[in-house]
Amino acid sequence: MAGRRGPLPGFGLALGITLTWLSALVLVPLSTVLLRTAGLSPARFIELAFSARALASYRLTFGASAAAALVNLVFGLAVAWVLERYRFPGRKVIDSLVDLPFALPTAVAGIALAAVYAPNGWIGRLLDPLGIKVAYTPLGVGVALAFIGLPFVVRTVQPVLRDLEPALEEAAATLGASRLQALRSVVLPELMPAAATGFILAMARALGEYGSVIFIAGNLPMKSEITPLLIMVKLEEYDYAGATAIALVVLLASLSLLLLLNRLARGRGTVAWR
Repeated sequence: MAGRRGPLPGFGLALGITLTWLSALVLVPLSTVLLRTAGLSPARFIELAFSARALASYRLTFGASAAAALVNLVFGLAVAWVLERYRFPGRKVIDSLVDLPFALPTAVAGIALAAVYAPNGWIGRLLDPLGIKVAYTPLGVGVALAFIGLPFVVRTVQPVLRDLEPALEEAAATLGASRLQALRSVVLPELMPAAATGFILAMARALGEYGSVIFIAGNLPMKSEITPLLIMVKLEEYDYAGATAIALVVLLASLSLLLLLNRLARGRGTVAWR
């Protein structure tokens, strides 16, 4: 009924505070990118946003982000499965370590990864004789993005696994299904919406990652330079038009991923998150 008062008071005040806070933190800063690029002609925007150096950074950033998210999709499902389906000593410690990329400063993560995967690092010295170089190469970018994206997949899949009764798998087994058939026909269809959500979140997070990547990437233009670093370079050169043009491309890509995520959430119900 129109004009009917809700059970909780203060809706108008709460809505006003919410909109003001979101506008100050999100809408106003993002609108400056749009306003700055709006002053550019289409030809000038294309020249700045799609130069050879910018395209190379897009290929690395978007490609490494998608690859890292895909790796996290596979191994994140495995980690979530082990943590939810098995009980073993140290399980809670391992479960806590999954959140470490959330809490660890990105610069610390980047330095640690660069030290471990450098040619003289603990892992790098084992890979170097095989001709595999991680630190200061595009491969290092993927490793850093996989590191920061793993929790998104694990934490979106875990609640679904927790609510998925093992009795469903047992029922499939009584009907003659093998463990692999039960996994493929019963478990995976239930996990895929949450896994897809984790994949999108991990990729969206990776697109804007800066601190943990620059220490291990090598930062060579046209080879191992990520898009966020290129934006910083443009700002340091006082090329604000170039920086905002490139930033707009990344912003539109991130918004597209978030719209896809919201569409997925509406189609499958509320996104599960621990």
